[in-house]
Amino acid sequence: MSLHGKVALITGAASGIGRNTAETLAAAGAAVAIADIRIEAAEQTAAEIRAATGSPAFGLAMDVTDEQAVGHGTQAVIERLGGLDILVSNAGIQIVSPIEDFAFSDWKRMLAIHLDGAFLTTRAALRHMYAHGGGTVIYMGSVHSHEASPLKSAYVAAKHGLLGLARVLAKEGAAHNVRAHVVCPGFVRTPLVDKQIPEQAKELGISEEEVVKHVMLGETVDAQFTAVEDIGTMIRFLCEFPSTALTGQSFIVSHGWHMQ
Repeated sequence: MSLHGKVALITGAASGIGRNTAETLAAAGAAVAIADIRIEAAEQTAAEIRAATGSPAFGLAMDVTDEQAVGHGTQAVIERLGGLDILVSNAGIQIVSPIEDFAFSDWKRMLAIHLDGAFLTTRAALRHMYAHGGGTVIYMGSVHSHEASPLKSAYVAAKHGLLGLARVLAKEGAAHNVRAHVVCPGFVRTPLVDKQIPEQAKELGISEEEVVKHVMLGETVDAQFTAVEDIGTMIRFLCEFPSTALTGQSFIVSHGWHMQ
């Protein structure tokens, strides 16, 4: 299924996985909306995508935990780009801490961004998709949607929760030609991961090199980080897949870490 003429909203798209996803979908012919809490970075990314692909990309400020901001932002995408066919719920953060020291405020912030954000953007997108012939919703999960790691209680809980949301949407959305998936990367060398390396080294009492070798890449088959391009390619494939034969699934992109 060609992406030419399709409209995609990607959250957390000013950098990292979200940015590459936007670039990949734009290169395939989609018009992309770069939603991010950092509006200047979103607008810069959109400008670079317009220059590289000709896509009518634009940036918009969106705090995915703010119901009003999500509603207004989604409507702005529909009005400016003429519709909404693809939602990639990618916005996320990471906070590492043992459970006994995990601040409740940090727990609530993590779940708000990952789960509340996924719910609010999904609800806003579905109100258009259901009325206009369907669409595709993709959540950015993680290998931690299926496994647990020390120091990541809130993150693991949130990423597990996305599996449930996607599966319910797959069942509810089928009658409206809406598909739902969770893409589950291994460790991708983004600023988010780079920030974790010294944090985990301190909490675990090991060197940064040991964090990379044993904690992040120890379960892979080739000791390689997942690339942002790997994730963008998988998302493009799911957006282009022509039927609901694939819906309600999670796809682990991790160099063999957690095989199912």
